Amino acid sequence: MFQYVALAKEKQWQPGPYAGVELMVLHKSEETGGVTVLRKFHAGVTIPAHIHPHANETAYILQGEWEESGVIYKPGTLFFAPKGEQHGPHIARTEVISLTNFDGPLTVV
Repeated sequence: MFQYVALAKEKQWQPGPYAGVELMVLHKSEETGGVTVLRKFHAGVTIPAHIHPHANETAYILQGEWEESGVIYKPGTLFFAPKGEQHGPHIARTEVISLTNFDGPLTVV
């Protein structure tokens, strides 16, 4: 049996670090500060290039169309951004939902 179970239907969407982005925290590690979240990007939102200085980011697209460097990605795509490395800009061509893990505190610069 798993030591922790999260049901999305029992969680709430919260404002994300950018306008037009919402987060649903599924799990937070008290030890590392890392989080596993569902992220919802509203259609048309552009996230500027940025850095996560304290966490590696792994994101898997569950729904929608996401543009990176002129290429459209669809469900089934996995992205990885090492901590401290710039990535983006990201463009949500439609509403996008991703399952995303930050293995340390979620900070953005």
